[in-house]
Formats: sequence, C-alpha cells, structure tokens
Amino acid sequence: MRSDSPPALKRKRLITIDLMDLESAKAKLAAAKEKFGREIRVFETVTTSPSSSDVSNNEEPDDFYEFTAEDYYRILATKNGDKFLKTRKIREAEEAARRSRITKAVIRVRFPDNHTLEVTFHPSEKIQCLVDLLVKVVAQPELPFCVYTTPPKKQIKDTSLDFYSAGFVPGAIVYFSYDLPKGNDDAAVSGPFLQEEVMSLKGLELAAEQAQPAQSAPEPVIGSTSRVTQEQRPADKKTVKPKWLKM
Repeated sequence: MRSDSPPALKRKRLITIDLMDLESAKAKLAAAKEKFGREIRVFETVTTSPSSSDVSNNEEPDDFYEFTAEDYYRILATKNGDKFLKTRKIREAEEAARRSRITKAVIRVRFPDNHTLEVTFHPSEKIQCLVDLLVKVVAQPELPFCVYTTPPKKQIKDTSLDFYSAGFVPGAIVYFSYDLPKGNDDAAVSGPFLQEEVMSLKGLELAAEQAQPAQSAPEPVIGSTSRVTQEQRPADKKTVKPKWLKM
C-alpha cells in the first residue's frame, strides 16, 4: 500500500488547520451577531499624514479657483433647466428611484486608538440605531460620548435622521469621542475603547475569507490527464484513402 507523499500530507494538514480556523471565526462572528443584533467587523486603521512637501506640490494655482463668466452661465442654465423642465412630481419620483437603488449603509466608526468598528445598516434606519449599538460595544458605556464627522469637525446631534437623509449612503466614516470636561478625560482617552469581547473579533472576517478557498480547493489527480489523452488518441485517428489511389 502506497503512503501519501510528504507534500500531500503537508497540504492536508494545512487544509485541516484552515478549516478549524474558519469554523472558529464563523462561530465567533455568529455569536457576536446574535448578541449585538448586527454583523460587525473590527480592524485597525493605519493613518498616514501627507508631508508638507506633498501638500505644496499638489496645490492648485490661484487662477484655478477664479469664478469665470462661463461657470456662472453654466450653473444658471442648470438651475433653469431643473426649475422649468422638471415638475415637483418628477423630481420626487427621481429621488425615490435613487433611494430605492441603495440597499445598505456601511458605517465605519473610528476610535482614537486607530481601531475601526464597521457596521451595516439599512438606509432608512435612524442614526440612533448606531448610538444604541455603541452603548453595547464600548468599554465604558456609562461615560457620555459623541460621534462626529470631519473635516470640518461637526458633531452629529440629530440622531432622529435616517442614514440616507444624513448623507451616509452608501457608506460613511464617523469618529468617536468621549464627551467629558477637560481635565477629566485622561483615563478615557487612553483607552481601550471597545470591550474585550468585541476586540476579539479583530481580523476574524479576513481570516475567514482567506481560509475559504482552501476548503473548496480540489485535490489534484496525478496521472489521469495522460491516461485520458492516450485513450482518446486512437479514436481520433481515422484511416482515409487518398482519392488518387485506385485499387
């Protein structure tokens, strides 16, 4: 009886490990979804700030920002066309059509320690749904906090807006901060900002995606190709007598 070669054993061992990691990652993600009611992802964001030389090289000349007569008449023509050629009912129908095409709002909440929480909502859901979720996942939910967008920095105060009306579709990045008086936020600023259970989800979805191909990869069959080719060759050849040959 022929034993498996070392490369075959190594391949099987890797596939077994990948399958174990995949099942473990799926189980943790499913448990988090059941507890928090959402599919959430956690990953670390690496931010790079452009150097001063890069900024100066990318600056546009002053005449780029001049408002010309051509710009004025083009904007005026656009406004007149929208005003006179489209009725209110047509505009509402177009807006409803645009809204119906968007089925999700992917919101990424960035924390001061460069960790990002990604959650998917329906565009018709309220921003309050995001606030309620943050209360469940942050490390210190008893402390007041706020979310804001930037630039410019603008705190999101009206949580009764839905994500579509707030302009957070198909996705948006918001920032988390504890809303504490100056001098009392030292412990909160240092973090951690997410609960340990939530932080354990970091990178799990990426690991599941990388392990998935190993599950469906078929084992290569050695020697079958040459056998099929050899069997097909005799059938493909036919003895044909040339027309000039007469018996």
